[in-house]
Parts: sequence; structure tokens; C-alpha cells
Amino acid sequence: MADNLPPDASPEASATEDELIAFLSNSASYGTSTTARVEIIETHAARVFLAGEKAYKIKKPVTLPFLDFSTEPQRREALAREFELNHPHAPQIYLALGSINRDRAGALTFSEGNPVEPVLVMNRFAQENLLARIAENGPLSRDTARALAAMIAQYHRAAPPAPSASGAAIIREVIDQLAGELEGIAPPGREPLADEFAHLAHAELARIAPLLGARARAGDVRRCHGDLHLGNIVMLDGAPVAFDALEFDERLATTDVLYDLAFILMDLDVRGDRSAANALLNAYVTAAPTGGEIEGLSTLPLFLATRAAVRGVVALERVRQEADRKKRESETRRGLAYVEAAKAYLAPAPPVLVAVGGLSGTGKSTLAAAIAPRVGPAPGALVLRTDVERKNLFGVSETQRLTADHYTEAVSARVYARLYDKSEQALSAGHAVIFDGVSARVEERDRIASIALKAGCKFVGLWLDAPLETQVARVGSRRGDASDSDATVVRAQAERDVGPMSWARIDAGQTPEHTLAQAREILGLSSSDEQRP
Repeated sequence: MADNLPPDASPEASATEDELIAFLSNSASYGTSTTARVEIIETHAARVFLAGEKAYKIKKPVTLPFLDFSTEPQRREALAREFELNHPHAPQIYLALGSINRDRAGALTFSEGNPVEPVLVMNRFAQENLLARIAENGPLSRDTARALAAMIAQYHRAAPPAPSASGAAIIREVIDQLAGELEGIAPPGREPLADEFAHLAHAELARIAPLLGARARAGDVRRCHGDLHLGNIVMLDGAPVAFDALEFDERLATTDVLYDLAFILMDLDVRGDRSAANALLNAYVTAAPTGGEIEGLSTLPLFLATRAAVRGVVALERVRQEADRKKRESETRRGLAYVEAAKAYLAPAPPVLVAVGGLSGTGKSTLAAAIAPRVGPAPGALVLRTDVERKNLFGVSETQRLTADHYTEAVSARVYARLYDKSEQALSAGHAVIFDGVSARVEERDRIASIALKAGCKFVGLWLDAPLETQVARVGSRRGDASDSDATVVRAQAERDVGPMSWARIDAGQTPEHTLAQAREILGLSSSDEQRP
């Protein structure tokens, strides 16, 4: 795909859109007998032609409110920026920026000739490996959610900070644009939607504006992916890979890292997979790519709402372009559901502190993970686990085993103190917390309860009991877990006197489902709580 022009090449340096589509749709253009059929994927601003093992992307010559690809230099600049942004994170997808040329005879070609249109050359991947497709077939696994968090955390860790950017101004412009567009496309009888969303969103923005400014100065506003939803992430060799980062507007893509994260959290949540959204959020906060994640939880109601409103506006805009009545009705319902979800995010549930205690092997972490999506504001509670915090304290991976020196009373006191502080921070940010630790000492349990009292939020303490041999069997079967407890630890713990117990006791000796049912009853949770946006 040479960009150089032969001395006797045709001076004609342009091609019509129809010419380009016809050329790229023709399997013979790619010079291989294996390309029997070319598939086309269209977006609002681009076309991707799937030919054999490769994909060829061109920009449409369009001018939209948020981009201008009307000229060839603008399209070339956009594709060059797209390659620059995406190749470092997805080198297995993004291969080169090439050119469609016109040869001496005036025909379009990938060989030498007069360049007429830029094209981004990529390796093709199976569409069924898109996370959006995978999510359609059921909830994402916890392992996939955690892998997603690791990928996104690494992406944000490597992203260049923009400390001079105004975090509040960026979001304010997005809210105003969304409200304006909603006003023009709301279905008959739903015209107040625009004002309702704008009122709630601006009120929330006013509340957190100082925080957004502080986060920008601290380095939490960065040049992010900008369009991080399930349709722009693919599983390759078992690992999630982000692609198609927003390239046409540096200002729009330079935003708070939690706003970037909020797109995929919202995407999972509105699809009804709050468990995956919660697991993703917790793993991301644990990874701490920029360091301001817990205080930043205060931004999530507005960030989730704004991302949902974006999806709602896009869906309602499609209604005006759709000729089929049934499809118009479907897109209208979809768009309105997103806007209603946006309003719901802006009226979050109050924070609550739930403590899950019990000796090793009673199923604390299993229960904590199960109830987290059902507690507090979307997408559920922050789980603070002593086993994980201990590994963080010593800078090792969750699965690396520690020695007895790491389990002294002094070390445990440090671990609990760190989680007390994090609990206070999260509750102050309006987020719910699940404190997952043995909490065998009365003073530990009292301290946890006092944190909720100080924050003015509801507290529920759950104490799990299980037969000793059940505990031993459970710790013996653990694989890839942060806990280092073994049978010796379990039997030693059994000799402890945990003192008077004011927390609600749960029989945790049967199935995890049985344990969850008891906890749900104590917490006053219904089976549908996890599904609410």
C-alpha cells in the first residue's frame, strides 16, 4: 500500500464515496483468492470492510455536530490519530495506515499510484468475541470482569495526565449538549425529559464540582480511551483488548478516568449484569491506577447518568432515521429506558456499611461478593477485604503466600486500620461498603460499627458460623484466592473466644445460596435488587 506517486501517474487525486465503496466491496481488490466475500460494518462516521483475515477502515466524508471528516486531509489525520492511539494497546489488531491509490489507467488500487483516500489496515477478529456479543449470551464471569479491570487500570495508568484541564467544565458541556439534543428528539408526551435530566445532572455537578477540580489537579483527568463500552472491547487469546479509542476530539477524550470507566460500568448495569459491573469496579479500585479511586466514588452517580443519557440520545436519534415502524418503536423504548436509567442514577440509594465477619472458611468473601451488587448506589458496594489489603500492604499479588511474620498482631492492626480509613472515605463519598474480615475481637467489631455511626449511615453486622470440619474442607479446596489460611490456622482460630456477639448470626455451614438467603432477609433485600439501575 504505497503512498508514493509514480512520475507518470494520473493527476486525479480524489475518489467518490461510491467508487471507494465499490472498490472495497469487491473481493478482487484484495488480490487473494481466499477473499470470497467482503462484509461491511457501518457506524455513523466510518465503514469497515472485512476481507479474509484483514479489516480495512475508511472514514465517511461527513460533518456531524461533534466531528468533521468532510475533506481527505481531515480523514487522513483522523485515521493517523486512531492508529497512534490504538496500536500501543492493541498491536495485534492495528497494523498500518495505508492508502487507496489511483493507477495510471485511472483505476483504484492498493498498489502504487496517486493517493486518493487513507485506509486503516487491521487484523480481523471474530465478531462473536466482542464483549458486547458475549454479554448478550449471559452474565460475564467474575474472572472476565477482573481481567477487564486489570486492562482498564493499565490503560489509565499509562495515559498522560492533563492537570490543567477542567474536570467540571468538560462534564458541564456534555450535560448541556445532551439536554439540548434530548429536547429536540424526545417522543411526543416525553418532552419534559430534557429538563428533568438537565436539572438533576446540573444539581449533582454543582455538588461535586470542587472534587472534579481537585481530581484534575491530582492527575485523575487523563487522555483516556473515551469510548470504552462493551462493543469496543474484544477477547483475544483469553484476554480483553480495547480498540477504537475516540480519536476525533481530544477535549472529549481528555476526561476523568472514572468517567471513562463509567461507560462500561453503565453498559453492564443497564444490560442487567450488575454483578459483573460490581466485580469490575472493585477490582479497578483495588488496582488503584491513579490513587484517587475511593474518594472519586462520589462522581459515579453523575458519570453513570451521563453515560446512560449519551446512549439514550443515540438511540432516540436513530428513531428519526429509521423507516421501519417496529424498529422505531423498539429504539424509542430503548432510548427512553436509558434516559430513565440516567435519572435513576442521579437519585442513588443511601450508603450503608455491612460487616461480614466469621472465622476462616465460613464463606465471608463468597457472601460479600454475592451481596455487594445488591447494596447501596450503583453498581453496588465497595468490598474491603482484609486478606487483599494485607497483600497490598506488602506489595505482593493477591495469590502470593505470606509467612507467619506477616500475620502478627501488629501487622493485623495495620491492615484493619487501613480498612477503617478506606471505609470512612467511601462512606463520605456516598458509597456503600462491605467490610470483609474475621473481626474476631470485640474492639474490632465495635470500631467498624462506630464508622457507620460517625458517617450517619445504616450499619449491619453479619457473623457467619460453620462446623469446624466444613471450615477445614473449604480452606483446603481454595485455589487462586487471597487468603493464606489453612487447616492449622482454622483449628487455631477455633480456640479463640470471640466475646459477646451483637452481630446477626448466620448458619453458613450449608450452601452459599442458603447463606445468601439468610443475609438477604436480614438486610431486607429482594431477589430483584441487583437488577435495578
